[in-house]
Amino acid sequence: MEEGKKIFIVEDERRIARFLQMELEHEGFETEIEDNGRRAYERIIQGDFDLVLLDIMLPEMDGLTICKKVRELSDIPIIMLTARDEIDDKVQGLDIGADDYVTKPFAIPELFARMRAALRKQVKNDLEADASVGEVLRLKNITMNIDRHEVMVGDVNVELTKKEFDLLAYLIRNKRSVLTRDQILSQVWGYDYMGDTNVVDVYIRYLRAKLDDKFNEKYIHTMRGVGYVVKD
Repeated sequence: MEEGKKIFIVEDERRIARFLQMELEHEGFETEIEDNGRRAYERIIQGDFDLVLLDIMLPEMDGLTICKKVRELSDIPIIMLTARDEIDDKVQGLDIGADDYVTKPFAIPELFARMRAALRKQVKNDLEADASVGEVLRLKNITMNIDRHEVMVGDVNVELTKKEFDLLAYLIRNKRSVLTRDQILSQVWGYDYMGDTNVVDVYIRYLRAKLDDKFNEKYIHTMRGVGYVVKD
């Protein structure tokens, strides 16, 4: 299996979560654990995980709701974990965007096989997306290499999530043009996105924390009542 991948274990049964953590770290993965559904959702959209192992029965927000909400923002691989073996649950999980579904108790080799498949699929999708756009974007001292999914500020590499990267690329491709939230939603999240436009403000805040605040430079400007613009 690929070492160094970061796996997010969302499981409220401490014994199971710890067992998964030990098995995954033995295979060379990095892991983090969360037992609360609402906090898990916030960490998924703010973090930079490579795959999520997501239990269905969770406090405050169940796994199916988390999966549905995450899919509005991200294509991170999600494998559902549940003690329930109902066909309706499996169908619902897959319909709302889960990559796979494993019923507890499960064999670790089977889980690893499903994880490998999900990670391979994600790598393939990312490579295809990168290959379709052969360009380098620049804004002030920012350089974005689309092929390598790389962002440099001067000679410093900046780690962005896929959605942060897509948002920054869209802003730079349209620099000096004021973009409304609706325009950004349709181009970065897709025309069929049905969520709250507030997600744009949230991701602008993420980008500013990683760029404007970190490098003490004003890259992203707010046009009050209109939207956002980047300027050289």
